[in-house]
Amino acid sequence: MALIVIAFTVLLGLYMAWNIGANDVANSMADAVGSKAISIKWAIIAAGVCEFAGAVLVGSHVTDTVRKGIVSPDAFAANPEVLVLGMACALLAAAVWLHIATWMAMPVSTTHSIVGAVAGFGLIAVGSQGVEWGKMGQIVASWVISPIAGGVLAFIIFRLISRFVLGREKPVIAAIRI
Repeated sequence: MALIVIAFTVLLGLYMAWNIGANDVANSMADAVGSKAISIKWAIIAAGVCEFAGAVLVGSHVTDTVRKGIVSPDAFAANPEVLVLGMACALLAAAVWLHIATWMAMPVSTTHSIVGAVAGFGLIAVGSQGVEWGKMGQIVASWVISPIAGGVLAFIIFRLISRFVLGREKPVIAAIRI
């Protein structure tokens, strides 16, 4: 039975990865492809390499948060199979939502999807005490802070590029010197 659960979970993980590729890669590569800086082929290759490297090198931090920061595994000590089944259901729910959103051409967050699915599982399985609300607060705060920080950094970077590259008489040479 354990082998069947592992095989099923691996298939769910692959389905989720496929949906991440379909939705998130489009978000990260649209500007480069749209500006014709790179072709779709090279965007897919670069995205594949970068997504894999990111997952392998630093993805464990986020994985740990999703795995044990949203719903405490200790709440399932008496029934660990419920935790396994619930996490598999959360993975399937997030993957199906990403699939639907991608089909509808909606760029959505993979992180929001899986965090919401895991929290929903925790609420149903254990009740409100099963969700780590302090960690959920930090996660939701990051969702508010991230677009603001991204906007501020983009503003600063573009102002610097405008001043030190685009504002020069020979912008290509100025860019190379940087």
